[in-house]
Amino acid sequence: MSYAVKALLIVAALGLSACAKKPGLNDGAMNGGNNAAQYGALGDPSDPRSIAYFNQTVGDRVLFAVDQSTISDEGRGTLSAQAQWLTANPDYAVIIEGHADEQGTREYNLALGARRAAAAQNYLISQGVPASRMRTISYGKERPIEICSEEACYAKNRRAVTVLSMGAGS
Repeated sequence: MSYAVKALLIVAALGLSACAKKPGLNDGAMNGGNNAAQYGALGDPSDPRSIAYFNQTVGDRVLFAVDQSTISDEGRGTLSAQAQWLTANPDYAVIIEGHADEQGTREYNLALGARRAAAAQNYLISQGVPASRMRTISYGKERPIEICSEEACYAKNRRAVTVLSMGAGS
């Protein structure tokens, strides 16, 4: 093994060891183990006020049929639950992301994603969530969560995702 290869392996090992968690730092020992460092930026999934709870329990996305921006019955249920949560947690602002599957042109899918995000936003507004707390963005087909040329993948990519952040200021 050459000197350069040995040196590279040593540098890589040192780099990985620097990433290891040090005992006692950010290990949740303070505040009874419920600090943000323990659960990350999303918070504790068992805390009904946390982003993690919203994402996992309430649901952060609704799915759409092919070439559609009409909200399904299941989607309305999810958005109604989101509206209730957002009403109870007014400190959060919302970005609604519109997405499409990989079929079609970039331009068509950006427009379709925008319609899906707007449909979700309009539903939340109809449920009493102030429009001033929300904005929309379309990613079209640019941010798939599944990549394959099968309907099962396409179906997961046809979605509107509600993304939360602190600081609604309402």
